[in-house]
Amino acid sequence: MKLLQNSGVPIYQQISDQLRADILGGKLKEGDYLPSIRGLAKDLKISVITTMKAYEQLEAEGLVTAAQGKGFYVNAQDSEMLKEQHLRRVEEALSEAIHAAEIAGMSDEELLATLRTLLNMRT
Repeated sequence: MKLLQNSGVPIYQQISDQLRADILGGKLKEGDYLPSIRGLAKDLKISVITTMKAYEQLEAEGLVTAAQGKGFYVNAQDSEMLKEQHLRRVEEALSEAIHAAEIAGMSDEELLATLRTLLNMRT
């Protein structure tokens, strides 16, 4: 796991974002345990509280569950919930792009043209 100290994104958010991506992307599967809170905090040289906050965020989203004395494990992911999670992330990313385009003075047409170009570039 890589953390960027100067990214402006809180460390707990970076952790939860990376674990969320691993869960939604299928890298972490149902029943897999997340690294222990203390172990991850030690590996990343961060506070246990920061790690706990990231795990609690994932638990609040229904992606993981805490098992007393065992840590956090990945919940079963229903395909409808996965789709909804991905849609939410797309909406957030597009909202950020719209905001950045407004700051840059781009017109809606320029923004749409940029999106079309990016869509056409994917393989």
